[in-house]
Amino acid sequence: MLSYQHHYHAGNAADVHKHAVLAWVLDYLTRKDKPLSYIETHAGRGLYDLGDAAALKTGEAALGVGRLGERFAADHPYRRCLDAVRARHGEAAYPGSPLIAAEGLRAGDRLHLAELHPGEHAHLRAAMAPFAAQVRKQDGFEMAHGLCPPTPRRGLMLIDPSYEVKADYDALSRHMARIARAWNVGVLVLWYPILGAGSHAGMLDTLRAAFPDALRHEVPVTAGATGREPGRGMRGSGLFVVNPPYGLAEETARISGIFGAES
Repeated sequence: MLSYQHHYHAGNAADVHKHAVLAWVLDYLTRKDKPLSYIETHAGRGLYDLGDAAALKTGEAALGVGRLGERFAADHPYRRCLDAVRARHGEAAYPGSPLIAAEGLRAGDRLHLAELHPGEHAHLRAAMAPFAAQVRKQDGFEMAHGLCPPTPRRGLMLIDPSYEVKADYDALSRHMARIARAWNVGVLVLWYPILGAGSHAGMLDTLRAAFPDALRHEVPVTAGATGREPGRGMRGSGLFVVNPPYGLAEETARISGIFGAES
């Protein structure tokens, strides 16, 4: 389905959670002088304007990056990226995960992005024009299966689908297993919503059985911070990381503190 458009929700609390972890992992991986691959299956538009009508309509950014962004230390990779993007594009600019990746990668690294929504894909191509990125108007999992194992073999994949239909949860477990078989050294980062209806629970049970050494990290979100109401809607943000880098458990504990939560 192609109805979801993230610019209504950009910079919300779930974005802060996901992007802070992503920025830290990329910073960790680029400390070693070896090239890496970054693959993103559902890229969105890359750069968002939190001052436009869509973002202001939901007010999610004010409760997300507006409330939490300044709690990160000035030298944290996420905060550094926020500051760099704002310096270039204005104070209302917010980097999506493709731009966070592009800011963190080096000249010898490879950047592969998929976005199937025509409008979002056009925005993504424009946002990524200054960078050496492969931007595809393609199903993200089709791209991922075709690339894995990528060259270079070191690297990271971010999987962040819209979860528009319940079948997405079952399909994700199968995609993750297939990708991990093909790319056993890749850091695989899956974002998922924590829902009052519990739609994510079965997927997590399957993933934990398949990847017992993975890292799972969840934070609660303030009511309204993700555009969802209490009850059956989103109550938190979750990340499931296969092959987590050394030190990520400690970093996610620090992020829990920023959110005022226990992990």
